[in-house]
Amino acid sequence: MDKEIKKKILKRLNIIKGQVEGLGKMIENEKYCLDILIQASAIKNAISSIEREVLRNHLKTHVIEQIKNKKEKKAIEELMKIYKLKK
Repeated sequence: MDKEIKKKILKRLNIIKGQVEGLGKMIENEKYCLDILIQASAIKNAISSIEREVLRNHLKTHVIEQIKNKKEKKAIEELMKIYKLKK
C-alpha cells in the first residue's frame, strides 16, 4: 500500500473510532434524533472517504502493475467487481 494513502486511511479510521464512540454516547444520553442522524451521516461519509482512498491505492498500485504485466483481463474483472459493489 502507498505509504501516504495508508497514513491518511489510518488517520481517518481513528477519527471514525471517535465518532462512533460519540454516537454511542449520544444514543445513551438520548440526544436529539436529528443530531444523532447528522453524526451517523458524518460517519458514513468518513467511511466512504476510506473506500475512495483504498480504491485510489488499488488503481495506483495493483491495476497499473496488472496492465504493465499484460494482465488486463484481471484488472478489468477487478474494476467490474468494484463497480458492482458500488451499485
